[in-house]
Amino acid sequence: MSELDQQIAENIQKSLGEIPHPSLPKGSNIYGSTKIFPDYKAENGESYFTLVHGIAHESSVSFVAILQATRALRKGFESAIYFYGPGAINAVANRGFPTTGDSAFPGEQNINDALETFIKEGGTVFVCRFGLSLHGIREEDLIAGTIPAHPLDVQDALIHYARKGAIINSTYNF
Repeated sequence: MSELDQQIAENIQKSLGEIPHPSLPKGSNIYGSTKIFPDYKAENGESYFTLVHGIAHESSVSFVAILQATRALRKGFESAIYFYGPGAINAVANRGFPTTGDSAFPGEQNINDALETFIKEGGTVFVCRFGLSLHGIREEDLIAGTIPAHPLDVQDALIHYARKGAIINSTYNF
């Protein structure tokens, strides 16, 4: 080992010894658990509408939006998700590698699995046809139970749910 390599090895050991890693055993609480707001449930006829303009796996935005819409559904809200623009990619059934349904990395199917759960539990998923066309995605590539929608429906769906008094969650990333 060269003198430089020896010095680097010593510095690594010195660095590792400065602060224990991890400093707390697994399972230790490092954050409080107090919930500030009540656990609201839907009142009769309430809706929750989510717009998603984010690309699958580009960030957590799309996945978190689906989880929030599912939570609203489980609280009794009529819950709908509308994927538009590049967000349409989130509703593709034939994701996977080396074959559809396979996960080339942990979590590759998390969006698909979450959407399938949302639909199975009674949620509604709209997918903009123009958003599909932007990426060469065919309607037959969509997850079962999703609803292809005309590009002009994005704004009218927003108006529809706003007039119903829906809670509107609009996510956008690019």
